[in-house]
Amino acid sequence: MTLYADTSKALTISDLLAMKNTGEKISCLTAYDASFAVLLDQAGIEVILVGDSLGMVIQGHASTIPVSNEDMTYHTRCVASARKRAFVVADLPFASYATPKSALKNAARLMQTGGAQMVKLEGAKFEVIEFLVAQGIPVCGHLGLLPQSVNRLGGYKVQGREPAHAQKILEDAIAIERAGAGMLILECVPSLLAAEITRNLGIPVIGIGAGPDCDGQVLVLYDMLNISIGNRPRFSKNFMANADNIADAIRRYHQAVKTLAFPAAEHCY
Repeated sequence: MTLYADTSKALTISDLLAMKNTGEKISCLTAYDASFAVLLDQAGIEVILVGDSLGMVIQGHASTIPVSNEDMTYHTRCVASARKRAFVVADLPFASYATPKSALKNAARLMQTGGAQMVKLEGAKFEVIEFLVAQGIPVCGHLGLLPQSVNRLGGYKVQGREPAHAQKILEDAIAIERAGAGMLILECVPSLLAAEITRNLGIPVIGIGAGPDCDGQVLVLYDMLNISIGNRPRFSKNFMANADNIADAIRRYHQAVKTLAFPAAEHCY
């Protein structure tokens, strides 16, 4: 189990896959600027997700939907320019990947101008994933609760409680891997379902409100520092509560993921 990072090289998707295969948990947090990117890097966080959650925690919107590709490119560039080791994943924002052609244009910008190493998109977009991967763009899938679809879903609710829906999420996860995705994020699904998906996939599965059996965990940075606008989600934890400072809170999160202390039962469904 690795608790302290070797900062001599930048991580790749191959390193994350090796961690899955050896059973070492992957720690991931969101970040949106250079200062936090450095703190995450120094704490040993393996994956920095430049999430469209910035629409809520940075811009003050009620959802992620108003975030533009220009916003994502700017914040990704801020993070990528400062990090030394962490693997950088950037969200494709709402309606930016409706077709393979639009997805390619926007993903290319996130990588060429933003410096992302991988792009993330929500839902069962198999054709889009296949097309992006064929063009050499690494893709992270996202299933379960899909924040960009919050209006269609009717709110932020746990997904996959009913057997038929759980089976559909499992089948979609397998199909996303077959389409060429190199990683998958599962959000707000029951722990048993997340464990089954993680066992069935050969790619790393990162959970957020998806239980302890995923290959890694991700939280919104502002939630785990207890500085988000509004209520902190049940699946998150205030790591500032017993920390000396922000850097210490991030280190505590990293170590809690590595030692399986987080997530605990109260953070799961």
